[in-house]
Amino acid sequence: MKAKVLIIVSNANSIGKNNRRTGTFLPEVAHPYAEFQKANFDVDFASLTGESPFLDALNLADDPDNLKFLTGKGWDDMHKAAKLSEVDVNNYDVAFIPGGLAPMVDMPENDELKKVIADVYERDGIVAAVCHGPVSFLNVKLSDGTYLVNGKNITSFTTEEEDNYARTDVPFDLQTALSEQGAIFHAAEAWSENSISDGNLITGQNPASAKGVGEKIVALLESRKA
Repeated sequence: MKAKVLIIVSNANSIGKNNRRTGTFLPEVAHPYAEFQKANFDVDFASLTGESPFLDALNLADDPDNLKFLTGKGWDDMHKAAKLSEVDVNNYDVAFIPGGLAPMVDMPENDELKKVIADVYERDGIVAAVCHGPVSFLNVKLSDGTYLVNGKNITSFTTEEEDNYARTDVPFDLQTALSEQGAIFHAAEAWSENSISDGNLITGQNPASAKGVGEKIVALLESRKA
């Protein structure tokens, strides 16, 4: 039976006092999506509100995987994303959250999202995110009352990277917030590829890490089939 992946995306399209335009960062959804397609996985999309989500970094459309996503089934399916609360997440082996600045707006405190992530994780499904996507793991509590990220090896967009990207736009520093909830944070050189697996929790640092996150998800699912 084919593995099933649910990609959960933000509905935000602006951030900060200057209303910086944002959305899901194109390569952070397109590169993992390409890995899922190669592995012949079934992929569905959900957004927090069920409204059409937004894409950022369309200037990177000349990348082959980005272009294939935009002109093929990927963007069309993402554009028609279901409302997360109406999705039966028990049907999915993976919940994956791509980044972009948008998740920093509507994902830190979303109760439905926190419940979905905890439920998937505790039934040994894979939860994964890249760049600012790991903000979705903040404030997720497991059934024993502990934070999901407590004691876990993870990464995300780093303090150093944010200082040179969107410091004046983001509401808080993601690396600091994850560390404060007990994450064992691994920051590689700024903008370098860095993806980490800790059991069924997979994270990537930045756009360059999105492909690696997709590859790690595929490898973990394939190893379980074997």
